[in-house]
Amino acid sequence: MSDSPPLQELRQQEEELVFASFDHRDAWRLGSLIANHAIAEGFGVAVDIRRHNIVLFRCVLPGATSDQEEWIRRKSNSVLRFEHSTAFLSEQFSALGHNPLGGGWLNHDDYTLAGGSFPLRVRGAGVVGAITASGLASDEDHRLVVDGIRNYLKTVGA
Repeated sequence: MSDSPPLQELRQQEEELVFASFDHRDAWRLGSLIANHAIAEGFGVAVDIRRHNIVLFRCVLPGATSDQEEWIRRKSNSVLRFEHSTAFLSEQFSALGHNPLGGGWLNHDDYTLAGGSFPLRVRGAGVVGAITASGLASDEDHRLVVDGIRNYLKTVGA
């Protein structure tokens, strides 16, 4: 089966948006860049950057609800398990006609395929964490994160 155009675009994003390195300072700068953009746009979102269970950055903006905490946890769990964005996973499983959250494979309480979480991939090291936005529609959460990473990588010259 060949990739659909949306799946090809999502795969290309993951191949393109790779860091030369990623540390706590990068997490702060990237998270702040995305949070400042969300503030300027009036988005009521939460933004989270984590290395597995260690939160490196967290910002909850006015309009975000306590429910975003659960969405962030479940989205980032999916990224850290499969090492792909939740948007990619959603598109891939949909193309296969398979729902991993049904039938007991993945626990719905711990995972979701809603867009908005993206792997933090370091060249030569692989996936070292996840960045997640929650509070908008899935595709808008995804776009917020991808645009933020892209803009950040332009500023650091990666």
